[in-house]
Amino acid sequence: MSAPNKSYDPVEVEALKPEEIERMRDEAVAAFAAAGDLDALAHAKTAHTGGTSPLALANREIGALPPHAKAAAGKLVGQARGAVSKALAARQAELEAERDARVLVEEAVDVTLPYDRTPAGARHPLTTLMERVADVFVSMGYEVAEGPEVEAEWFNFDALNFVPDHPARQMQDTFFVQGTTPEGTAVTTGDESGVVLRTHTSPVQARTLIDREPPVYVVCPGRVYRTDELDATHTPVFHQIELLAVDEGLTMADLKGTLDHMVQALFGADMKTRLRPNFFPFTEPSAEMDMLCYVCRGESVGNPDRPCRTCGSEGWIELGGCGMVNPKVLTACGVDPEKYSGFAFGFGIERMLMFRHNVEDMRDMVEGDVRFTRPFGMEI
Repeated sequence: MSAPNKSYDPVEVEALKPEEIERMRDEAVAAFAAAGDLDALAHAKTAHTGGTSPLALANREIGALPPHAKAAAGKLVGQARGAVSKALAARQAELEAERDARVLVEEAVDVTLPYDRTPAGARHPLTTLMERVADVFVSMGYEVAEGPEVEAEWFNFDALNFVPDHPARQMQDTFFVQGTTPEGTAVTTGDESGVVLRTHTSPVQARTLIDREPPVYVVCPGRVYRTDELDATHTPVFHQIELLAVDEGLTMADLKGTLDHMVQALFGADMKTRLRPNFFPFTEPSAEMDMLCYVCRGESVGNPDRPCRTCGSEGWIELGGCGMVNPKVLTACGVDPEKYSGFAFGFGIERMLMFRHNVEDMRDMVEGDVRFTRPFGMEI
């Protein structure tokens, strides 16, 4: 009996032919190279290295070969799978590097930007300026006094020597919260008075004189109301700061010196003031206070080569009213005008802000736009 023919292979497997193995390898390598991102590469990896991939299925067929053919087939499949794994790793490294570079660009952090996403706030310049002016007088020994914005008509008008038919008491100038007597006549006592939104901060002065014994030195900042239209130079709600000094022997010279100190503290040591005669019910004599133009310092007067838009080439800017406290006001507040005298003055904060910072439109101050307030910062 003859021996078995070992060169004869009864099983011929198509998937294990060398050309098939090379085709599977090349397809896998090409699929990895074509993957545009890591997600596409993950799909290609599953298709060409997973349990149901062509090379994995070919590897299973090795078991059907006779023992002498398994080694050669296993070596061929193993080399192909190794080449596929190497190509997969190389392509994954390339895509990961591209991703990291893209993230560095797309998600870069600009360390020069503010670290806090909430924008920095800013105090309103009207508040800052009002406090600065008050500080000038506090440094001189004055006290800050405050009063209600909804005020009795008696404090707002009668105590300050506004006669019953004064134009300022009419509806076109004053916001009335509650009227006067049913007959429409003015009254002379606080309990029976009408109620208004205060038209100036002078009622605080009257309340202070009633509550305190002279000498009195107070500065009164606050919000006031008048029936004005809102435009570039007027607003129905604005801010004033007034000053009152009542003591023995005070004169207009003391008033003039106080005004000079104020404008020099706010606008510069070379600033000057002047007084022009005027009339106010609560002061006698009364004056309008002007300060030297802070832009041209008066050099534009009579000088056509150097016009000044701020002062209109007049050399002076009107700032506010002032004068000696009317004896009738002292009497109404229980102060003896034979023993005491006093002076007072007041001006609008909005107007001063427009002077100091060249604000052209008063509406910018009330619209609440942070782009207006932020340049003034958080100065305290």
